[in-house]
Amino acid sequence: MNSLSDKQLTSLHESNARINIWEGAVRSGKTYVSLWRWLKELTYGPPGEYAMITRTYDTFKRNILPQLTRMIGSDARYYAGKREMIIFKKTLHIVGADDERAESKIRGSTFQGAYIDEISIIPESVIRMLISRCAMGQAKIFGTTNPDSPYHWLKKDFLTDNPDVKSWKFTLDDNPELTQDEKDYLKRQYKGIWFQRFIEGKWVQAEGAIYDFFDTSLHIIDFPPGRAEFYICGIDYGTTNPCAFCLIGINRSKYPNMWIEDIYYYDSRAKQRQKTDTEYADDFKRFIQGKAIKAIYIDPSAASFKLELSKSGVQNLYDAENEVIDGIRLVSKFLSNGTLKVCRNCQELVKEIQGYIWDPKCKKTGVDKPLKERDHLCDAVRYAIFTHFFGKENSRISPQELDKMYNEAMGIGDDLPAPFRDVPAGGYYI
Repeated sequence: MNSLSDKQLTSLHESNARINIWEGAVRSGKTYVSLWRWLKELTYGPPGEYAMITRTYDTFKRNILPQLTRMIGSDARYYAGKREMIIFKKTLHIVGADDERAESKIRGSTFQGAYIDEISIIPESVIRMLISRCAMGQAKIFGTTNPDSPYHWLKKDFLTDNPDVKSWKFTLDDNPELTQDEKDYLKRQYKGIWFQRFIEGKWVQAEGAIYDFFDTSLHIIDFPPGRAEFYICGIDYGTTNPCAFCLIGINRSKYPNMWIEDIYYYDSRAKQRQKTDTEYADDFKRFIQGKAIKAIYIDPSAASFKLELSKSGVQNLYDAENEVIDGIRLVSKFLSNGTLKVCRNCQELVKEIQGYIWDPKCKKTGVDKPLKERDHLCDAVRYAIFTHFFGKENSRISPQELDKMYNEAMGIGDDLPAPFRDVPAGGYYI
């Protein structure tokens, strides 16, 4: 076991309630100490079956399994086909809870204890059912979470005046393994609401401008920084609504590494004429002419336009992942850390970014949603960037997962700060 901070030691020794929750900033040491507490429960807890709940099975294999095997080595055995793990002769059922239907996976079971990874992104019905399945004897539940909306059901019902819950709030300073360089690096990855939630550990409401940190003096460049290794495109298709394309250049040896080089925007209402799919396909081919296009990510509902593009000879077409919040968070991350810039000629996109706001009607529902007005280019950018990096992830992902997957995709590895030291001020190579 690595050295533990005072907060970690306190939570390890005092987490004896029916429900124990570690909350707070990303990489603050909460998952590490919560897993040690889970192993203690498996060592001394009653015989019987236990459960581990994660958003997806891939999440478990990527985040939890490697950590557990490092902690206890050969005493941890994972049977992927059965989705079970044996630890200290205790059987753990691994449950992926990516939507409300996952509640049926644990209905009727009896567990002597359970561990939940990233509680706030697990459906509420699954957590309610799990509590009923851990109601016998002295069964305990352990879990971690990053902050979300202050109106989120977890904050309202479990982290505010609940006598059956103990919780500990973690910051970056509560992880003794983080160096100052690593803390500074993490702080540079987030701005606005994401900084408040994932760095400061605050449960804050998403309101006002989505990209409230967008600064034309920082985020706009006059011209592309050089030749792109390749391009990706995003398409938000519309007939009565505007149709939008974006062209994004990527070159890992340049700064910035990624730039929005060109856009296409056609508003049939403003022009008082609708275009056909064939006309849009012709426009798109002209839009990408002469470019090394690696992938084109298209609005998944635009089946007819995708077919028309394919018939006209356009290749490398893929359905976009429409994970709105994760996509916004990823674009926000790239803008924040200097990876992504917008070329000055993309003025219609700049206007959309500056007017892109959270839907005020969702304020008290605990669900973050952007207002669906003048967002077509923002959607096209989100489709392209999120799907290109994380297209195989079909479920909501935590900020820890996003950071890890991004760095793996870029070949950065676990020693996060090292590749970012010799770079231009305000930006980082990917």
